[in-house]
Order: sequence, then C-alpha cells, then structure tokens
Amino acid sequence: MTMPDHALAGKSFAKTYFPSTRLAVSGLFLLNGTFAGAWAPKIPEFASRLDLSESGLGLMIMCFGIGSLVLMPIAGILIAHYGTTRTVKGATILFLSTMLLLSIAPNIPVGAVAIFFFGGLMGAMDVAMNGNAVEVEKSMRRAIMSSCHAFWSLGAFIGATTGGFLIERLGVMGHAGLLTAIAAVALVFIWPFVLHDAPHPNEERQKVRLPMTLLPWLIGVMALFSMAPEGAILDWGALYMRDELGASLALSGFAFGAFSLTMAVMRFAGDHVRDRFGAVKTLRFCTVMAIIGMVTAGLAPNAYVAVVGFAICGVGISNMVPIAFSAAGNLPGFAQGVALSVATIMGYSGSLFAPSIIGFIAEHTGFAIIFALLPVLFIVVLLLSHHAVHADVRDHR
Repeated sequence: MTMPDHALAGKSFAKTYFPSTRLAVSGLFLLNGTFAGAWAPKIPEFASRLDLSESGLGLMIMCFGIGSLVLMPIAGILIAHYGTTRTVKGATILFLSTMLLLSIAPNIPVGAVAIFFFGGLMGAMDVAMNGNAVEVEKSMRRAIMSSCHAFWSLGAFIGATTGGFLIERLGVMGHAGLLTAIAAVALVFIWPFVLHDAPHPNEERQKVRLPMTLLPWLIGVMALFSMAPEGAILDWGALYMRDELGASLALSGFAFGAFSLTMAVMRFAGDHVRDRFGAVKTLRFCTVMAIIGMVTAGLAPNAYVAVVGFAICGVGISNMVPIAFSAAGNLPGFAQGVALSVATIMGYSGSLFAPSIIGFIAEHTGFAIIFALLPVLFIVVLLLSHHAVHADVRDHR
C-alpha cells in the first residue's frame, strides 16, 4: 500500500525541520549549558572548601578561562584531522566527569587542576558542538545555530535554578553524582544520532594551522565584541542596578533575568528570521537593537527603565554570536574547525576576561558610563556585518 501524498509530505517536513541529527546536537548544547549553569551555585561551597579569599577565587576562575583558551584551539585542530563527530563525543565524555572532580577537590592545587579542565573541556566541547551544528546546517541547508544556542541558554537556566535546591537536599557530591548520571544517560540516547562527518584528508596540511588571512580574525572580532557586553551584564548588571539605581535585591536580579529571557526566546526564533531575511540583515537589525538596549540601560533614570534596556539588549545580542559562529564555520578555504575555533576562542575570551577589566574601570567611573559606552563595540560589529554573508547556509552547496 502506498502512503498518501499528505502523509509523505508530513514525513518529509519532519525530516527536513526536525531531523535526529538536529535534535542530537541540540541535546549536546543543552548538556553543556546545564553543566555551566550548575557550576554557579557550587561556587560558594567550592570557595569555602578550599578556604579561598575573593582574590583567590578570582585566580581560580581565571584558571577556568585559561583552560578554555588552551584546549579550544586543540579541539579545532582535532576537528580538522578527525571531524566534529569524534571530537565532540570524546570531549563530552571527558567533560561529564569534571563536575565530580570539582566536588571532591580537597585542596587548592587539585582544585586548580579541576577547574582548568572544567573550563577547558567545556570550551573544547563548545567548539566541537558548534562545528557539528555547522555541519548539520550544511546538510539541511537552513540555519539552526541560533536554536542550538537557545538550548544552551535553556540548559544554563535549568542548571542554575535547580543546583542550589539539589545541593541543599542531596549535598555537594549528591548533586554532582545525580547531574553526571542524568547527563550520561542522556548521552547514551544522543550518541547514535550525532551527525557523522568525515575529516577532509584532501585539504592541505598547512590549512590546519592558524589562519594567516584576515577574514577569520575579523569574524572573531565580531564574536569578541558581541560577547564582551554579554559578560558585563552577567557579572555586573545586578550590582549596577543595586548600587547605582537603588534597586532592591530582588529587582536587581532582573538585570540578567530579563536579558537572558529575551535572549532565549529570540534564539529560538532566530533561525527562521535568518533564513527569511539573510544573515547580514539579521545581524544588522540585532546589532542596532543591542545598541538601543545598552544605551537605554546605561542612561536609565531608574531600575525599571534599566530592566527594559537589558531586555532589549537581550533581543539584540541573542543572534549576533550564533551568526558569527556560522559564518566562521562556513568560511571557504579553511580546514574544518580551524576558523570556527578562532571565532570561539576570541568570543569566549571576551565573556571570560572583559568583565574583570570592566570591574577595575568601574571602581573609578561607575557602571552607568560603562554600559552607555559599551555600544561602541557593537558599532564595530555593525561595520563588519557584511562578512556575515558566509552564514547564509542555503547558498552553500
């Protein structure tokens, strides 16, 4: 018996828009984000267990960033030689063990090693899963990167909001053990559906080296200048609301809350928007919205206006980074993963290290002027936005 035309059409639609490979890579983003979010409520206990001062904790968090900067380019090289599939699977298996290591670290040296590999393997997995998402985009000939990052945001929300409750009920090791076990079971289901991409043996070996041409670095600048303000809102938004705008403790939390909510919503919608209007127009619209939102927050006369500004900024920043990553992953003439690793390293260095620089400056100037001037970075992104054309995966064959 032949299947009715409308049933065939429905089946074709499902395969096109919700293939197992897309769900698998989205699941990897969800796992990575959940572990990232789960780390936040563990920080006070981690600092207390190792008897860390504020400066000592700052150095530990710097180890997290250093780990990312060390292992992310290695992941890019491995992708070039072995493909995203092997790299993301290997990085994920190793990464899932790091939460347990962080929870049992008895002293500062072991803690430093644990947080180095936590940050490094999170970054390596990030590069590999972004690379796999690019491959899924190519196979589907439509954008999926924004929704993948939306799943990361959703995972971070889940990890952060459940972490404190679980630590309180199950203890530090109970929380880490449960999270690792659930993630391992989820990975068993995800594993067979991760898109298999072969390495590219015909590419010249020198292409695996760091790019010597300017374009990948320009796209990296786009990612860097998009993510640095995001890190500023995450680390300093609540303090700005409380100390300079007189917000209550509860209201000050809405700085990042409003920003992350609009970001998640717009990331789920971003792929459709990009497919409809193209990457360049989408990036320019998002950048303008980010400028409006950040200026509004920086010049806000009260906390409520600042919340609106941060929410608008979330609408803007939401799809800027996914588009930059897609553009880097689709650059022609580069070994698989190398240009993408440049963009991810530069982007994440912005979110990891820029907030500490901003905190130092804010001691002398206050946060309002910083938030009002951060849009200068977005203007640079706007000037470079024509390079986003490489993210239009429907034009690639």
